[in-house]
Amino acid sequence: MQQSGGDIVCRLEHVDKVYEGAVPTPALLDINLQVQRGEFLVVLGASGSGKTTLLNIIGLLDTPTSGKVWIAERNAEQMDEEERAALRSRYMGFVFQFHYLLPEFTVLENALLPCKIAGKQVEEQNRELVKELLHRVGLGDRLNYRPSQLSGGQQQRVAIVRALANNPELVLADEPTGNLDSKNGFAVFEMMRFMNRQTGTAFVVVTHDERLAQEADRVVVLEDGRIVKDMLQRPAQTHEL
Repeated sequence: MQQSGGDIVCRLEHVDKVYEGAVPTPALLDINLQVQRGEFLVVLGASGSGKTTLLNIIGLLDTPTSGKVWIAERNAEQMDEEERAALRSRYMGFVFQFHYLLPEFTVLENALLPCKIAGKQVEEQNRELVKELLHRVGLGDRLNYRPSQLSGGQQQRVAIVRALANNPELVLADEPTGNLDSKNGFAVFEMMRFMNRQTGTAFVVVTHDERLAQEADRVVVLEDGRIVKDMLQRPAQTHEL
């Protein structure tokens, strides 16, 4: 079920991905997908179903074998690598299964990393926003802590704030609860849902946990590289930060 109306933050049209080798391996087959601004979309599928490949193509970290990818109304095929990197930095945030926090940096410094990469002016402009986001996820009293002083769930919350630091239109999360126990995993998932509602940022979250999918606006199910279900559960709500 494709969304209609509202702004579309990304769109895939007839996307195939085949990994070449002695025996070519198809990873994605005829994917048609669009993500609406403010939407919280969960991609479900077993290991090897193509979930991570799909996320990498949306995130401009990989290119399709055929088909078109539109991000921010731009055709990714017409961008060089420098333009793709700039669009990723400006338009997207990423959350991975492992938080990848820098141990020598504080919570605040880790969360500000995307802003630091974008330049000193951006870092200063977004510092108060990042502090506010850290307060919202319950880490306002831990700004000067090191990652080693945090629990696994708290470290992943820092990673979520880091993904939102540049106020992106789209956050891509690849098994963000996969390295946590069920209690902390659900808490982190709920935190992403909360931030989606607070900021109006669209989220695409890859998981194999069907329990988490119940909280999504929309669920896409992948099997063997194909979308076999696309279910709208509730309309997306966009809020201004």
